[in-house]
Amino acid sequence: MKKELIQDIIQWDVHSWSKILPYWDENINWEKVENCLELGGREGGLSLWLALKGKKTICSDLKDVRYKAEKLHAKYGLHSLIEYQDIDAAKIPYENHFDIIAFKSIIGGVGLNDNLKIQFKVFDEINKALKPGGKLLFAENLKASVFHQTLRKNNNKWRNAWRYVALSEIPHFLKDYSNIDLQTTGVTSLLGRSDDQKKMLHKLDEALLNKICPPSWRYIAYGIAEKI
Repeated sequence: MKKELIQDIIQWDVHSWSKILPYWDENINWEKVENCLELGGREGGLSLWLALKGKKTICSDLKDVRYKAEKLHAKYGLHSLIEYQDIDAAKIPYENHFDIIAFKSIIGGVGLNDNLKIQFKVFDEINKALKPGGKLLFAENLKASVFHQTLRKNNNKWRNAWRYVALSEIPHFLKDYSNIDLQTTGVTSLLGRSDDQKKMLHKLDEALLNKICPPSWRYIAYGIAEKI
């Protein structure tokens, strides 16, 4: 996959977050997938990735998703495969409908001001909207270590209201799913100020820190869960 395409799909902290793509590629039987939904799409990166596989995809966000995402999809000539809908992830207006639902980094924002209840609600709504046997592809920012928490508090004032997910909470969010596979990655890459710095720190994470640091210190969780 070309660097520009990966950038368009992942958008930020590309070296660490792009690990989700080959993992999802290898662990889904794409021949059985017909229709997909991206939640919290913003610029529509995961919708782009799904549509490039030839899958009919709804690109959604809380509001104005067409305005934010259509330009990127037009760049790749995907108008015929992508539909735009404004959807609240805690009120998904579908039932037993999708083969795949995917999101990247939305649960912390959904849980603004310590709203754990609505975070659980999102996973319940996704379960409702999936077909039996359908798959949730998830990637989420983790609470991670005390170091990460302090760094965010000091440098991301607008994200202080986010409710970052603890790794230990994810099995509880996925209590009604089966065949759950949960992965973690990333320790220092987010510290990079430039792409070159992020790339260097990502290499450090891959070579050493992902191996010696406990999973609870990593700042990205990703995986797959199946609707029973």
